[in-house]
Amino acid sequence: MTRLFEAIEANPNPQAGPTMKMALFTGLRRGELFKLKWEHVDFERGFISIVDPKGGTDEKIPLNDMARALLESHPRTESPYVFPGRGGRQRTDINKHVNQIKQKAGLPKDFRPLHGLRHVYATILASSGQVDLYTLQKLLTHKSPMMTQRYAHLRDEALRRASNLAGSLIEQTIKGTKIQEKKKKRVKRPQFDRRSRET
Repeated sequence: MTRLFEAIEANPNPQAGPTMKMALFTGLRRGELFKLKWEHVDFERGFISIVDPKGGTDEKIPLNDMARALLESHPRTESPYVFPGRGGRQRTDINKHVNQIKQKAGLPKDFRPLHGLRHVYATILASSGQVDLYTLQKLLTHKSPMMTQRYAHLRDEALRRASNLAGSLIEQTIKGTKIQEKKKKRVKRPQFDRRSRET
């Protein structure tokens, strides 16, 4: 991730890096990023409208702090699109520039930058153990829960880690209690000499 952000900062293209960051911060699909217009970003209420997405039904996702900061600092042009293509028209491709960033960051050859960063977004949330699959489905705008199910094993692993941590903490508490009890038993009461008491 550090190498990726360094490569983004070093790339001169004004759209490639921010587009990649937006994919990572929001999980938006490649086509949704290209279609995104400034009018779809509700800074006041904190939502992004996904208009005419894959699947056909318009969606809304929250505008998180990282995405908000990116968009607020992203230069606006006369184009209505956030990440415009030539002549301010809707972008259709950005492969050349994102692949340059991918290579400089040392990412695998088969890594598809925008799709891959959407997957990273989902993986981070699922493996945190703090986001249920229904919420993840809504954030990814999956039409079917079966599409989100691929991340279920990551959530299960996070729950397993949390459960093991609970067991470990309880075990440490029990051991700590036993050690304290042993220390108390070792402390002997002072022995008084009978003759000293008589004098």
